[in-house]
Amino acid sequence: MAENLRDLEDLRQRKKSVGTVELQGPNGQTRTVNLEELSNADAELAAKFGYKPVFKREFGYLSTFSFAIAGLASSEYGAAQLLLAAASMGSDFTYLPTTGTIIGVMAGLTVLTGLVNSLSTYWMEKMTKTYVIFHILILVTCSIALLAKCDNRHNAKYVFTDVDSTSGWSPVGFAWLFGFLSVSWTMTDYDATAHITEEISNPEVKAPWAISLAMAFTYIGGFLFNIVLCFVMGDPATILESPMEQPVAQIFYNVLGKGGGVFFTVCAFFIIKFVTFTAMQSLARTVFAFSRDRLLPFSNIWVKINPTTQTPLYAVWISVFWAIAINLIGLGSYAAIAGVFNVTAIALDWSYCIPIVCKMIFGQFEPGPWHMGKFSIFVNGYACIWTLFVTIIFILPTVRPVGGDTMNYAIAFLGAILLFAAIFWYLTGKKFYTGPLIEADIDENASGDLKNGSGSSGEFAREQEVKEVSS
Repeated sequence: MAENLRDLEDLRQRKKSVGTVELQGPNGQTRTVNLEELSNADAELAAKFGYKPVFKREFGYLSTFSFAIAGLASSEYGAAQLLLAAASMGSDFTYLPTTGTIIGVMAGLTVLTGLVNSLSTYWMEKMTKTYVIFHILILVTCSIALLAKCDNRHNAKYVFTDVDSTSGWSPVGFAWLFGFLSVSWTMTDYDATAHITEEISNPEVKAPWAISLAMAFTYIGGFLFNIVLCFVMGDPATILESPMEQPVAQIFYNVLGKGGGVFFTVCAFFIIKFVTFTAMQSLARTVFAFSRDRLLPFSNIWVKINPTTQTPLYAVWISVFWAIAINLIGLGSYAAIAGVFNVTAIALDWSYCIPIVCKMIFGQFEPGPWHMGKFSIFVNGYACIWTLFVTIIFILPTVRPVGGDTMNYAIAFLGAILLFAAIFWYLTGKKFYTGPLIEADIDENASGDLKNGSGSSGEFAREQEVKEVSS
């Protein structure tokens, strides 16, 4: 009892950041209880049945959700380009895909991603484990094949010191800085594991380990693979003029021939599809969490959980719809859709830095079992400074002089989405959002009053205590 009273005091102290507890019955009925009004029995109920705090999302709504869709959309677009590049290569370049074909294939692939995410988390976990092994094997075998088959490799001086700038920017260092865009796009969504922490055991340890190991592998493996590509790529102007408009696929073809080129391009397609599976999973959970906090229109729909798969199917399929809708911009202008893709890297990094800045300014942070100790403050500061720096780089046009087809429209999309989100917040979201909800499941033997949405949750807690003692 004394421990439960301490839980009550702790809950009341955290009222401003937590807000309410939502009690959920076995048949889907719910009752929301304000933490300030919790009785001692209510605290016992929360302690017994568990509660899952969610981060406050006032600015997270403006960033993570808005741009996670763009991240998924850009990945699906890239997957379609790779698949069609393999088809073009297989036809000896007699077939060249049009923008309309790319958009159509993208839509089909996005639907496939939605179908996969309609399965239970169990199957997603199995596929993820398979993906890790597959990714490592392809990365190693492709590197070996490229180095072994290339007869005219560049030397180390060329690989590590030569800069060939065709951007029109001066000094030449700008060309090097613009190269960070593709890297940052690849490295986004590394918090995907955090979006499914409620579905895994011991998440306070497993989630940060998964994120850290994935990041370390991507940094090291990606860096080494790019060095290999630089050694074997040949003349940069030639691969940039590829009829497939896929320079890496063209390198595969030039070095490994038609068979090897098609094989590794298809393997790259499978790898990016695995990425879209996890990106969709992350996005759907974000939609679900926002809906649970009443921060999205029609929240009562997106928050529903399928009883068979235990996944938020409606959240999955609204994500499919918006990912396809965003990519339709590409039918009008590739420069415009490229601006959307640029926003992905900018905004997701912003969303990661927001809690870091709050931690550094307000200091209201309690480390969990997995942390970096005294090095945290230095890592946090570097992360924020670096994000601010690359944000400036990523909104600049990469080619000068600037024209309508070379303009970087990322800043326009960024401003438009932030404006829309702010309007929605002040007109609607602010009226409903009083703090993230904390959920507790109600046993089937709950009192009739609570099942009907009335009565005291304290009475139910006492009934539960009697039941446990008698058993």
